[in-house]
Amino acid sequence: MPYTIAISNEKGGVAKTTTTLSLGAALAEFKHRVLLIDLDPQANLSLALGLEAGESKVTSANILIDNAPIQSAIRKTDVANLDLISSSSRIESAEQYLPMRSRYLQTLRQALQAGKLEYDYILLDCPPALGAITLNALSTADLLVIPTQAEYFSAYALRNMMGSIRRVRQESNPNLAYRILVTLLDRRNRTHRNIFEQLQATFGQGVFTSVIEIDTKLRESPIAGMPITQYRPTSRGSQQYRVLAQELIEYAKEEVSRQTA
Repeated sequence: MPYTIAISNEKGGVAKTTTTLSLGAALAEFKHRVLLIDLDPQANLSLALGLEAGESKVTSANILIDNAPIQSAIRKTDVANLDLISSSSRIESAEQYLPMRSRYLQTLRQALQAGKLEYDYILLDCPPALGAITLNALSTADLLVIPTQAEYFSAYALRNMMGSIRRVRQESNPNLAYRILVTLLDRRNRTHRNIFEQLQATFGQGVFTSVIEIDTKLRESPIAGMPITQYRPTSRGSQQYRVLAQELIEYAKEEVSRQTA
């Protein structure tokens, strides 16, 4: 069974899509088979891999709204071991249609199970809202990664994320785990350092040891249509996402061993 990771934060501008792309590419670089699923109406993840809007006939919207087979939406990318299910603006309709169905929080999970996918990791790039699409992703995931800037408003938004985690654990996915990933960190900034330390003190092991510091190359790579690990393999961003991938791999191994023990 693939290990499924939702990457979500209600707050925008926290490197959510950058993390999905860069982490997925780093995992693929370590020879793991990875599927990225773009669930955001803006389709930035798809664009960052060079896929224009409307280029895919079957998207994540068709899976959620029309019950299209998940295999029909998978596309190869130019990155070895990395596949993609793209998104489109139509997925916004899922926010209205899904809650009208019974057990709608299980829609994505059922689609993945029916597809019998042979991947090691599935990464779900969620929209910056805690609606039906994001709740579907959380109901499907083994782990929720919450990218968070070391700034007040971003840290404050974690309150709503924790509320959503509690709801999903009660209603649809009791085993959902989470880890906070500090992104866009400026170690020279005292406020950044203080908030990072406060997050560690508050959430303890719920915060990744790995951090992602500010790196202009991370902003450039989507324009080039490739992940940072290909665009600038030796950059700080590439190195830090590789370290994050290694930490995640070890965490996933421990969790799977614990659950099967």
